[in-house]
Amino acid sequence: MSKPIDFSEFHIDRMEENEVIESFNCGDADLNDFILREASLYQNALLAVSYVAKVGNEAIAYFSLANDRVSLGDFENKTEFNRFRKYRFTNEKRLKSYPAVKVGRFAVSCDYRGSGIGTILMDFIKDYFITNNRTGCRFITVDAYLNAIPFYEKNNFSPLLPNDDNEHTRLLFYDLKDE
Repeated sequence: MSKPIDFSEFHIDRMEENEVIESFNCGDADLNDFILREASLYQNALLAVSYVAKVGNEAIAYFSLANDRVSLGDFENKTEFNRFRKYRFTNEKRLKSYPAVKVGRFAVSCDYRGSGIGTILMDFIKDYFITNNRTGCRFITVDAYLNAIPFYEKNNFSPLLPNDDNEHTRLLFYDLKDE
């Protein structure tokens, strides 16, 4: 059973430079290690920016964002890429790559699983790039762990490729124009 969220104390903050998250457990050692030890290193190196959802001072979830693109190299062949572009862009806007934002890490504390916080954060990310489109990006991408694919599908992400050979993750995307 997940803890209820006290929305009067709920907030999402961009991690400050050298900020330390004292404790976090989502049940995945790699995701825990990222927020506890690596997020500030990525931020200081300008590789990714992390945001932490908190109730009071307790970190209940986090995500990190980085620049990305959807390009010909992501597809098995030019035909697949052209099929992807044709559906979304007029002839005048068919480029060799399209700007995207990558959700590099996304985790919810074990105590708050099933509370709806994941979807709240995903909606926050979508809105962040739709409202005043801060970076001129069209897509949100994620290399989703296989066990997280149902969560992303519930949040309207789709596989970029019909066949993805990666045995650990699947490349998914969300088109911000679908909002």
